[in-house]
Amino acid sequence: MLNPLEAFRIAIGSISSSKLRSALTTLGIIIGVAAVIANVSLGASFGQYFDDEVGAAGNNFILIEGQDVNIFHENELETIKRTPGVVGVSPVVQQSGQVQYMSGTRQVNVQGVTEDYEEVANFNMAAGNFLSDKDKYSAVIGEDVSTDKFDKDISNRNSIDITLRRNDGTEVTQTFKVKGIIKSPGTTFLQSGIEPDERIFIPISTMNEMLGREYYGGFFVQATNLESVGEVSEEIDGRLARSLGVSARDIDNEDVKPYTIFDQLEILDQVGQLSGALSALLVSVALISLIVGSIGIMNIMLVTVTERTREIGLMKSIGFTYYDVLMLFIVESIIVGILGGILGAVFGVSGALAVNNLLNLPNVFPVELIIAGFSVAVLVGLIAGVYPASKAAKMDPVVAIKFE
Repeated sequence: MLNPLEAFRIAIGSISSSKLRSALTTLGIIIGVAAVIANVSLGASFGQYFDDEVGAAGNNFILIEGQDVNIFHENELETIKRTPGVVGVSPVVQQSGQVQYMSGTRQVNVQGVTEDYEEVANFNMAAGNFLSDKDKYSAVIGEDVSTDKFDKDISNRNSIDITLRRNDGTEVTQTFKVKGIIKSPGTTFLQSGIEPDERIFIPISTMNEMLGREYYGGFFVQATNLESVGEVSEEIDGRLARSLGVSARDIDNEDVKPYTIFDQLEILDQVGQLSGALSALLVSVALISLIVGSIGIMNIMLVTVTERTREIGLMKSIGFTYYDVLMLFIVESIIVGILGGILGAVFGVSGALAVNNLLNLPNVFPVELIIAGFSVAVLVGLIAGVYPASKAAKMDPVVAIKFE
């Protein structure tokens, strides 16, 4: 019986003697494996990108927004603060204000917050410091406000005039000194009221004083850790509902409650579903490429059997058995699969790396992904070569030798 080493040597010789045929055979596997690795890697990179975007929006956060005005007061703030698992909470009031800096005037979203907002929102300061609860006429601005909104950049310690409109239509203007500039988190996926780049933050007590009111628009809450966010969110929901007179049976009815509440885990879950659907689509497309490649291998191997009919007849006439011929063709298919797998993995990783850099995505290349792609290539080569190999091994040597 032919030993595997000899079968390998003969298979290499056969592949080398028909370089164009072998290259075309390998090309199908290369394209299929490269597509699988690149597409799955892109799916994983998108998933990581979405997770990073959500993480940049806040730190174990829970966001509560009032559906009507004059709902949330100091009592609701204290209710949230007393909730187990809450480590930080900032009430929020926001309004589009008219901001004047030097000779320029622009409309900018102004947000009233407390010092806890910095930690909950996961801010990094590019200059200066965030607001403290002792501040009155200090402002912290986003990086875009600092560099893009006005003709000249706003620097730390510069003064700006902010004009807000009260419910009765009167306008109130106050001068604020810039205390700090928030470093842009670089997020582009989430544009949800948490994005700080184009915002100005001032003490909420000062903002309510300017607006002539004492209620809040919502709350930005931080839980102890990400694992506890869901449980803390449910507890806050129940306590707020009771505080605002919502019956127990209506707690889950969003049409009845005068507020909405959602948390980081809910966003991550939604993003995970989006990422999973995208990955499934990309993998499906890649698998089609791999199937087409395997069919190509089978076709070319069948053509190879026809081309080498006389050679097969000679081998069988000098003592090669059914299993010897079968082994030769299967080894040849496996070698093609291995070569295709190696090159496919290289091209797949390179292609994914290029696309990730082009789209500014994180590079995610799980080792198991490359191993799986390589294994699939070998398996495809083996499966695609079995039928042609069996056909060659079953040939009658006398008929094969006479084949023209």
